[in-house]
Amino acid sequence: MTPEQITLIQQSFSKVAPMSEQAAVLFYDRLFEVAPSVRAMFPEDMTEQRKKLMGMLAAVVGGLSNLETILPAASALAKRHVAYGAKAEHYPVVGATLLWTLEKGLGQAWTPELATAWTDAYGVLSGYMISEAYGAQAQAAE
Repeated sequence: MTPEQITLIQQSFSKVAPMSEQAAVLFYDRLFEVAPSVRAMFPEDMTEQRKKLMGMLAAVVGGLSNLETILPAASALAKRHVAYGAKAEHYPVVGATLLWTLEKGLGQAWTPELATAWTDAYGVLSGYMISEAYGAQAQAAE
């Protein structure tokens, strides 16, 4: 990721943060629509889960300019997700759902450059998380 991409991501997330509850609802509704089998991994009441999602996104976005500060938390999160039943093949679905949510939430502010920046950031972090949770072999299969 370039410094310009990091700036784009951080600026765009500052527009999403004020509508974080709606963004999280949109995200999970879409996720469960495109991957209904993952619904069983989540609690019936999604209120706390939605807060966790947006909190983690805020932490990641804030730490993009110094990745080393967020990698330990990303590693721990990846390993916890294994216990919930998450698999390496879920990561691309989650990534596509995140990008879809951002595009819907940002509307005309969603540009090709912004899409590329978010795609690159998600690729770096999901690749790291897959490697941490399932080993380098699983990441190479992505």
